[in-house]
Amino acid sequence: MTDSYLDRWGDLLGKPADGVSRSLRSDPMFVEQFKTLSSRFEYRIDALQCKVIAVTSAIAGEGKTATAMNLATDLSSSGRKKVLLVDVDLRKCDLAKRLEVPPVPGLSEYLAGSISLKEILQKSPVKGLVVIPGGMRIAVPWDLLSGERFRTFHTAVREHFDIVLLDTPPVIPVSDTHALRDLVDGFVLVYRMGHTPHLLFKQAMDDIGEKKLLGVVLNGVEPQSERYYQRYYGSYYTKPDKK
Repeated sequence: MTDSYLDRWGDLLGKPADGVSRSLRSDPMFVEQFKTLSSRFEYRIDALQCKVIAVTSAIAGEGKTATAMNLATDLSSSGRKKVLLVDVDLRKCDLAKRLEVPPVPGLSEYLAGSISLKEILQKSPVKGLVVIPGGMRIAVPWDLLSGERFRTFHTAVREHFDIVLLDTPPVIPVSDTHALRDLVDGFVLVYRMGHTPHLLFKQAMDDIGEKKLLGVVLNGVEPQSERYYQRYYGSYYTKPDKK
């Protein structure tokens, strides 16, 4: 990578989180639970010296993209680490829409060889977070994700970012995520209660492998009422008054 790339990263440090990130994190109970998850996640990857982590699920609809976004938000907002969030789910490319950043150019254009890496780095609405959108949707991205250009991409971002979070396709329905298994340092598997059959969840864990699985995020658990939290935690979970 060149010095201009490093200068480009400095220009992409972003701005204070705006309505996009606030709308995702308006519930104080949700915010605190996710901050706890992010803290544990950061401690674990530091202990294991992991840098490139894939966030995935067994099937679609389990909340992997929201999990990747919120992890990236918390990790970057501390200012301790340079964080990159990458949309590797090239069949859907939903991350740009959720973060309200231009979807093109993105990773698919870079992997196709039509654009440079520094041209797909984008400023996000979250302070300190750099994003690479998916770009144009690809019907069968296996060849791109298993090719030499993705390995070059992987080496470059590993060198210049402290944490790289990859929002990857679900494991069971498509083979795309399997192409990344030997490159990433580990996987975070999102499991949605009441949505995913246990057999498919177990199959996803087996496909990832015990050595690569950093942890499981349990999603879709029925939240306790606000009165429950007030009973055990006092005013810490009281929602702020509306102005």
